[in-house]
Amino acid sequence: MLESNYTSVSEFIFIGFSSFPQQLMSVFFTVFLLMYLSTLMSNMLIVATIWSERNLHTPMYLFLCALSISETLYTLAFIPRMLADLLSTHRSIAFLACAIQMFLFFMFGFTHSLLLTIMGYDRYVAICHPLRYNVLMSPRDCACLVAAAWAGGSAGGLIVTTPIFRLPFCGPNQIQHFFCHLPPVLKLACGSSVPAVTLGVGLVCMIILLSCCFLALLSYAFIVAAILKIPSTKGRHKAFSTCASHLTVVIVHFGFASIIYLKPKGPQFQKGDTLMATTYTVLTPFLSPIIFSLRNTELKNAMKKAFLRKFYSSNN
Repeated sequence: MLESNYTSVSEFIFIGFSSFPQQLMSVFFTVFLLMYLSTLMSNMLIVATIWSERNLHTPMYLFLCALSISETLYTLAFIPRMLADLLSTHRSIAFLACAIQMFLFFMFGFTHSLLLTIMGYDRYVAICHPLRYNVLMSPRDCACLVAAAWAGGSAGGLIVTTPIFRLPFCGPNQIQHFFCHLPPVLKLACGSSVPAVTLGVGLVCMIILLSCCFLALLSYAFIVAAILKIPSTKGRHKAFSTCASHLTVVIVHFGFASIIYLKPKGPQFQKGDTLMATTYTVLTPFLSPIIFSLRNTELKNAMKKAFLRKFYSSNN
């Protein structure tokens, strides 16, 4: 991936939170740490519940389990480092480590988007083609879809990261962010190929995200059309309740992801860039398992059942 002969920069310095008063560092650390621990515990609870409850061994919950694992790894890629930097005065990262961090960010981010798209397709088949559901969503097909999402996310991460870190970095080495994110790192690159690389990786990111968003929303367009044809109100409510949590997460995920491309540019927006970046790095992973847990009655009941079984077994 890397060609160190092209660069005179051996490390980068994060200055994303440096523009904030020092008194706020402990506040940021506490808030982000609590959100991060909640994210980890919520996702581990979802995975453990799905793994232990046999009635949840269905395609929908298989995809949810894969989504929780992807989300956990996504946050591990940069949040622990961000928390450490909030309490440190020397916020540097090695050149290779920066490349790896960016790759993991895009790999898990793209994987997350692909899994959400697959979950939309799963709900489309379940509601619009219920008689063919067991055939179209067999265990083998589901495993292949999950594997394809991970492979696609890995390929997307390589396609975005490789050309960036083949560029020469001649200095300065200060990243206007709290992790190795695409726009601030590209600003530090030099050479005649920077505009072409910037355009190319930007198009790749937008194509992947917009395609996933379009396909997920298209699935829900067909789902809504099918639900409206159900004669009874109770039937419509039951059908929509099975996919309401997923639709909410889709809107939150792609809504916050669009901030990357729609947010204002320029040094005067540095503080805003840093705070807005926490929406898709800290807030979205924090909200996602909560939404699935609160909006999914079957999952909530399974969690209570698993907790009570564990509680009674420990007392006996």
